[in-house]
Amino acid sequence: MNIPRVFQGGRRTLLARLVANGLAQAGAAVCTAWLVKQVFDHMLAPQSRVIDPGLMWAGLGLVAAAGVIAWLRMMERVDAERMGQGYASDVRMVLYDRLSSLAPRALQKRSQGGVALRFVGDMTALRRWVSLGLARLAVAAVMTVAALSALAVINWPLALIVTVVLCTGAAVAFSLGERLRTAARESRRRLSHLAANVNEKVATIAVVQMFGQSERERERISRQGQRLHDAMVERARVAGQILGVTEATAALASAAALLMGVFEVAAGQASVGTVVAAMALVGILMPPLRDLGRVQEYWHGACVSREKLQEFLDAPSLVTDVPDAPDLCLGAGRLEFDAVSVAGGVDQVMAAVEPGTVVALVGPNGAGKSTLLSLAARLIDPDQGVVRLDGQDLAKHSLASVRRAIGMAGPDLPLLRGTVEKNLRYRWPGAPAQEIARVRALCGVDEVLAELPEGEKTRVAEGGVGLSAGQRQRIALARALLGNPPLLLLDEIDANLDPKASAVVDRVLAGYRGTILLVTHRLDHLSSADVIWYMESGRVVEAGPPAKLLSGNGPTARMFRAGMAAAS
Repeated sequence: MNIPRVFQGGRRTLLARLVANGLAQAGAAVCTAWLVKQVFDHMLAPQSRVIDPGLMWAGLGLVAAAGVIAWLRMMERVDAERMGQGYASDVRMVLYDRLSSLAPRALQKRSQGGVALRFVGDMTALRRWVSLGLARLAVAAVMTVAALSALAVINWPLALIVTVVLCTGAAVAFSLGERLRTAARESRRRLSHLAANVNEKVATIAVVQMFGQSERERERISRQGQRLHDAMVERARVAGQILGVTEATAALASAAALLMGVFEVAAGQASVGTVVAAMALVGILMPPLRDLGRVQEYWHGACVSREKLQEFLDAPSLVTDVPDAPDLCLGAGRLEFDAVSVAGGVDQVMAAVEPGTVVALVGPNGAGKSTLLSLAARLIDPDQGVVRLDGQDLAKHSLASVRRAIGMAGPDLPLLRGTVEKNLRYRWPGAPAQEIARVRALCGVDEVLAELPEGEKTRVAEGGVGLSAGQRQRIALARALLGNPPLLLLDEIDANLDPKASAVVDRVLAGYRGTILLVTHRLDHLSSADVIWYMESGRVVEAGPPAKLLSGNGPTARMFRAGMAAAS
């Protein structure tokens, strides 16, 4: 994926309007200068009259020109903001598309604060560059060139001296650009560190409080804040130098025009009206030229943000959605792992699950159980081998159809911020009322809703905060079962449950007609399974019926006997 181009679609039209706006502002400025010249030349003429209808019309023309310039500036700002917001919206959607395609395992390597900064801070930097930098540059450049060309017609020495001063100032300001980019990159890095730390503390404040580390973390945030302060001040210092150069250039351009005008009048090459008109023209150009002093700041900030955004877009996703891939055909739910391997996860797994079978995955931590479930859900694609559902290679079918065929619940799939109803319907927002009623009854959600103050309309915080662990698990399980997918993946859904929630898991295991893969450490749920797979070091080293494996001397029996001995 690549960052969208600035000028595409409707933004080309907006750019054309901005260029036309610049030409119109230049025309209004030239008209103003010409009217000023006429007034002064008339007033300084030997036989001029103070009261003259021509002066009145000239005055009205000046007022009209000022009104036109004000209206054009307003429209320039509106069109510039439209262009910037449109571009930011396009980039934001590309970022979201990339975010939604990244496997959870790939995303876990990045801080949430850093990812959020790309959607907020970096997006703001791009929008500012387009709406306040690029748009202003387009208008000011067109306006300046057109106005200087008109000034050259009026008096070319005046136009030449103003052009030389402006070009010299622009060269000096441009020479400071590399320092500004370095400062922008450092300030952005410091902001990312602070955002990541604050985001982590928001999520883990209970840990900080429980272990009495509030003061220590306060000092850390203070240090990061001071580093950000220093970096931002340095950035402002360099940006201020560029702005100072711009202001000095504007002042020197006015002074140079005035001095050259004096010499031209003294030499008889220009009238006083011409000089005053030139000064008026330069004066009208000054506000746009001063605005250009910040263009470099916006540009270098946007360059740094683009680097970070492109880096995010280039991150490997671990899952590839093949364009125009066919949809998966729903079947009975036969799942097959054919020599499947994932670096650091599973190694040459050869196993199959028949339709309607409940398979319990057991083994020590890090054995590859959750990785195997992620492969079945196609949250990651295998480095080697093939995962098939009803004989179909999951990697060759559209992700959307694969996800429709599979339901999943576990600690890595928490509830979302919003109402309980939103969470229940999240898998299938348009589910009919009968289906909602079915999963609510099956998973005991009706009992949960009876305990909540507003029933389905009760709002829950991020992760389901505000609900008990049992309530969260019942809602998450109902969400996974919505639509009765042929394959159900349960990753330690039975951990730390109260008796009511545990009974719900028993009911689902007993009554679900599809295929179930269940990661569990509970002996009572192993007896509900048809088959146990014992995993170790990324391999399925033992498989068979629960009664046979638990009564034997294999690794499954040894693990559970050791667990019972430790508990006693």
